[in-house]
Amino acid sequence: MRLWHKVTIGTTAGILLAGAVFFALDTADSAFPPPLDKTGAVSAEVLDADGQLLRAFATPEGRWRLKTTVADVDPQFTRMLIAYEDRRFYDHHGIDPLAIGRAGLQLITNGRIVSGASTLSMQVARLIEPRAGRSLSAKFLQMVRAVQIERRLSKEEILDLYLTHAPYGGNLEGVRAASLAYFGKEPKRLTVAQAALLVALPQLPERRRPDRNLAAAEAARKRVLERAAVADAIGEGEADRAEATLVPAARMQLPALAAHVAEAALRRKPKEREHRTTLKKQVQEGLEATAKNAAMKLGPKLSLAIVMADARSGDIVGEVGSVDYFDASRSGWIDMTRVSRSPGSTLKPFIYGLAFEQGLVSQETIIEDRPADFFGYRPRNFDMRYQGDVTVREALQLSLNVPAVRLLDAVNPARLLVRFRRAGVRPTLPPNETPGLAIGLGGVGITLKDLVQLYTALANKGEPVRIGDGVTGAPGKIDGEPLLEPVAVWNVSDILSGVVPPTGAPQRGIAYKTGTSYGYRDAWSIGYDGRYVLGVWVGRPDNGAVPGLTGYGTAAPILFEAFAKSGIANTPLSRPPSGAVRVAQSDLPVSQRRFSINASGLLSTSSREQAPQIVYPPEGAHVDLGAKSGDLSPLMLKLQGGRAPFRWLANGKPLPDLSRRRINQWMPDGAGYSKLTVIDAMGRAASVGVFID
Repeated sequence: MRLWHKVTIGTTAGILLAGAVFFALDTADSAFPPPLDKTGAVSAEVLDADGQLLRAFATPEGRWRLKTTVADVDPQFTRMLIAYEDRRFYDHHGIDPLAIGRAGLQLITNGRIVSGASTLSMQVARLIEPRAGRSLSAKFLQMVRAVQIERRLSKEEILDLYLTHAPYGGNLEGVRAASLAYFGKEPKRLTVAQAALLVALPQLPERRRPDRNLAAAEAARKRVLERAAVADAIGEGEADRAEATLVPAARMQLPALAAHVAEAALRRKPKEREHRTTLKKQVQEGLEATAKNAAMKLGPKLSLAIVMADARSGDIVGEVGSVDYFDASRSGWIDMTRVSRSPGSTLKPFIYGLAFEQGLVSQETIIEDRPADFFGYRPRNFDMRYQGDVTVREALQLSLNVPAVRLLDAVNPARLLVRFRRAGVRPTLPPNETPGLAIGLGGVGITLKDLVQLYTALANKGEPVRIGDGVTGAPGKIDGEPLLEPVAVWNVSDILSGVVPPTGAPQRGIAYKTGTSYGYRDAWSIGYDGRYVLGVWVGRPDNGAVPGLTGYGTAAPILFEAFAKSGIANTPLSRPPSGAVRVAQSDLPVSQRRFSINASGLLSTSSREQAPQIVYPPEGAHVDLGAKSGDLSPLMLKLQGGRAPFRWLANGKPLPDLSRRRINQWMPDGAGYSKLTVIDAMGRAASVGVFID
């Protein structure tokens, strides 16, 4: 009988208290609204292209408080939270009279507090309006606030506030921050054991921190599991299995990827909570792991930078601005992807591309690698040795300096810079200097990002693409003429894909080029497949010399490792376009069998003043232009020698216009044999017969 009286007293007290709360609310709700607009700042987040967290920034008061919604957490966690904290959450309006009555009865019966009566709404009220004491008046105000909150927010919105602000010890607040810190993952898919621990910690966050009080954390998790099992919030036997799982004894660092991109995003819109980037988290993790591994092998004060871009869209999918943002010895805060440095030999492929495009050489053309003097400029090879006669293919693969300068002299350095402008890149010339032959060996300044932008044209059949900055930057194709014609691009890529990988690196089906700047200050390696371009720079941020630093020995191994760890599947290089063929040296026109320049640095008379010769297509060639499939493509026409303008004839019929270029196109009528003729300004002619397939 006495027990019945106690139950009645407890329940009555709960109902009376609840009634008092509702009465107080009706009279003061509009005058004293809950401070929902002051719920506290949340951490700024930098996300990848798919919305995955790359980096979070602490709030101004130094707390990790990541905005969290019901949709962000495992539904199992939500069920266990409600079962443990507030079983009638969806039935009450902020306060639960039955829970108050139960708590009062236990207090009367046991002489101490056995369980609380706080609903989740009341806990939210305490979180957004914390009070130092736990007096009866403070509890009464908390109840009033809970009812006010229920009148303004939906149940899901109340849960969102709890999930964002629940304390987890130290400077961790909210379920997402705790899940990332203790489990290293988002709370979207929690195990039963993980969910139970996250339910248990907010009641006594400092006492139950697993990184400081492991036994208390285990005991609290056990109580949650037992209550969840009784409430059927988890399946039969799951509590026992979860209890056998170890509780994490250490706290992990929250995601801290892409430091330089993240800082740039925050500077651009400092008041935004979320900052989207074009980066891919998997790629970024792989590139940063590569940089960290390389840092252990590099000497002191050396840094490195890596950029990986999508050659089709221009999006940067991975970027490392330095080895370690916080490493003062390496000036890690400097984003070396944006610093202009000497590119060494990395611009040579574009010189060769122009030479291919103008019909000056083919891959098997012989070119001299011997000491040469270009009006006082005497280029020397990196190893101070000379190879004598080599093919153009060998000259580019071995990155020989003298052949590259010979070709640059023929195609004109100014013309090379004009082509770079087509790609939106303007290398920096030394003060008060005009474009000279030193460009071919690194005598200009260029950033890693600009170099990657140039190489997107090689991966994209000659079409230049503007790469972004990882945040916005308006990436995309650049309107206008191509950087190089597709056939020239194919020749360059075909040669670079045959460069031997560095020792120990697997063949990945990429084309790549290395470079070392004068004085061993910069080591470069840049490679591409049919979709992505990846560039690597290694050196000292203060531009100091590093003896022994080379593109092939230092940067190339990092390039291959970065490609492997990026996790991106290899995309084959582009197939040969129409007119792209490998021609044996014996089958080359006489004018292309050897490239030479005279003492004045100009193309020799024998190759410039001779009668016109059709370089492509060769005599008797069968050229597949898709005639059999009905999707006919134009035939590329190339000539060497002669004097402009030129008149082309196909099967005796002149093409519409005279041309001053040594490259033209002709659209055949169909399959079969055709005769092509070119006549120069002096009336000299050359003809070839070809078969169109």
